[in-house]
Amino acid sequence: MTIQETFIKDLIIIEPLVFVDERGFFFESYNKTKLESLAISIDFVQDNQSFSKRGTLRGLHYQNPPFAQTKLVRVLEGEIIDVAVDLRKDSPTFGKSFSILLSAENKKQLLVPQGFAHGFSVISETASVMYKCDQFYNKASEGGIKFNDPSLNIDWGMNLDDAIVSEKDQILPFIDNCNSLF
Repeated sequence: MTIQETFIKDLIIIEPLVFVDERGFFFESYNKTKLESLAISIDFVQDNQSFSKRGTLRGLHYQNPPFAQTKLVRVLEGEIIDVAVDLRKDSPTFGKSFSILLSAENKKQLLVPQGFAHGFSVISETASVMYKCDQFYNKASEGGIKFNDPSLNIDWGMNLDDAIVSEKDQILPFIDNCNSLF
């Protein structure tokens, strides 16, 4: 397992060691001890999984303290553009976004720490996404940012006019008006 830092502090790409032979492949998708040896110590308490079709855009979501969530995101099937936006007001990268292609093929994972909004778009026919969380879901603390906020200028890898977006996500505020407490 290796980690790669991004230009945003604490936002990390994790690549597992994959063993391939004539039967297929094997890898550890999560190993607490190995992550702790890389100075990543997180107590995950909930796993979430979604299935979506091409053109689906989910996000950008977060939970405010004290229910803020760290997420470890990976793709079981298909391909997504995974996006994290830094909401930490004291951070030099506040309001900056990072995106990465996560796929069943590349097996990369994105560790999205507390203090970030998170979302993804499905660019394959379908995609199954799984992520671990270090806090339980708490409806009263949820917040979000509209996916097409012009100040973020996120490339979702699709024509946004054709995106399949929930009613809830369509009415989220832009980052300047969100209720983030970070």
